[in-house]
Amino acid sequence: MLGLVENVSPAMLDWIGQEIAAAGMSQQATLDAIRRSSGVSMGVKRLRACTEALAASMQPLRQSHQADALLEMLRIAGESSGSRKPVLSVGRDGITLRHRKGFFEVATAATLSVYNRAGKRLGTIYLAHPPELGQGTMDAMLTGLIQEVFSRWNGQIPGLAYVTDSGSNETEYFRRVLKKMKHPISGKKLDWTRVADFYHVSERVWAMADALFTKSQQRQAYAWAQRMMKKLKQPGGASRVLHSAASLRSRRKLGKTRLENFEKAYRYIQSRTKYMKYYDCKRNHLPIGSGVTEAACKTVFTQRLKLSGMRWSHEGAGRILTLRTILLSGTWESTYGAVLKANEASIRPYAPKATTNHQLAA
Repeated sequence: MLGLVENVSPAMLDWIGQEIAAAGMSQQATLDAIRRSSGVSMGVKRLRACTEALAASMQPLRQSHQADALLEMLRIAGESSGSRKPVLSVGRDGITLRHRKGFFEVATAATLSVYNRAGKRLGTIYLAHPPELGQGTMDAMLTGLIQEVFSRWNGQIPGLAYVTDSGSNETEYFRRVLKKMKHPISGKKLDWTRVADFYHVSERVWAMADALFTKSQQRQAYAWAQRMMKKLKQPGGASRVLHSAASLRSRRKLGKTRLENFEKAYRYIQSRTKYMKYYDCKRNHLPIGSGVTEAACKTVFTQRLKLSGMRWSHEGAGRILTLRTILLSGTWESTYGAVLKANEASIRPYAPKATTNHQLAA
């Protein structure tokens, strides 16, 4: 009746959840922090039970409150000053996570960022999920959040960008979902622009430079790569880079390894040219780099789940990721408040005693 979870009050459970989801924390570090701050001693089993209960109660409310945050950012972006159109940029990426049994699997993170009319990023919402074959759960989480935002947004549709590297899961999600996505209310097709991350493309430019020039020609290699990086941001940039690289290749005799490295990098750019229209992106004020998503992998996973010696079960990682993404998205207070409000019906005082009529003594 008091809303206790494992004999822990709602206020303390709130504090414990934020502590265990924070960067650099572990179970033991959380237990030590609880003991120092409140004088309460508990074991790992009780802490895990608290974490499980908290994650289970917050997870169903996560999407609606993250949508609230995105809608507020879109409103602010729409009212901002500047010549640009507000932008909603989506990204996703994978990162290896060590399983409790010792082997490594690929977990996934996704970000939704809003940019105002001046091109300033107002904030980012984070999603993450433990390793899963096909990453179907992440697909559902990301799609559900995007659709809820547009089903509740009444303003002008912002510029829509999907900025990722060219991994198989990232590519398939665009092909199967975003490319075909329609507005949940109007039914009109949403115009998503897919952008190949500029950093990953630039790595291929440098790989071609290393293959085309010898060690004694490092100055020429550096100068050529720098020119190509500038050309990438010009009209038809990717095609101009490929043309220059092919021209140099025809005049040079490359060894087997250098030739393989060159062709691998060349094919990477050649097969993704249509996603490298950086000049058009800049003109339409769309981001060209996935740095926000790359940073999310470090912020969400590395700083919390990849500390020295850590191994995770799928369930344990999922609970921490639920709490951590809510915390990093800045929606913890509203989400936990909704949890308490949802539990109000079960938190009630004892019923008053029935009125008893007493006979007066004669």
